[in-house]
Amino acid sequence: MSSPVTIQPFSGKSVCLFCGSSDLSDPAYTAAAREFGEQTARAGWRLVYGGGGVGLMGASARGAHAAGGRVLGVMPGFLRSRERLFDEVETVIVPSMHERKTIMYDQSDAFVVAPGGVGTLEEVIEVLSWKRLDLHSKPVIFLNLNGFWEPLLAVMAHSIAEGMTPASFRDAWTVCDTVEAAIALMQTADAV
Repeated sequence: MSSPVTIQPFSGKSVCLFCGSSDLSDPAYTAAAREFGEQTARAGWRLVYGGGGVGLMGASARGAHAAGGRVLGVMPGFLRSRERLFDEVETVIVPSMHERKTIMYDQSDAFVVAPGGVGTLEEVIEVLSWKRLDLHSKPVIFLNLNGFWEPLLAVMAHSIAEGMTPASFRDAWTVCDTVEAAIALMQTADAV
């Protein structure tokens, strides 16, 4: 059994950003992640993210930190060298991916999903599944830069069309194409 982590108190709203850790992606995605971090800080929200210093993760944390915002990174110990911990912000080290996602979920009032790989897919699918099961009503916002999430949205529409998922599931998320729209949605959403 793992020991509990200590997280500095924060009384404001927090947004969890799910995004990629690859440095090989389109530079426009990295720039948007940095902008998201900056705008999150300016809006007074804390950025909760996976703790890495690479890819979109690192760009978003650096953007929020440089803009004077609070940042909480959550990193499984075994990923410290792979995702190169960004230790200029508050970061907690946990033993597993499951504990990482639990803390990210518990510490967040909303979720924004920027471009990412299979890890990002796994994170957002779990949050959407929990929402489908009425375990939470927190906003889930896809930042659909350059149509990145269209294939996933098509799969979810297919699942609904095939009767595998109820049509009401379409209300589990919103989609926007710009950082400004994502910030506006997270600020106006009635996060519980």
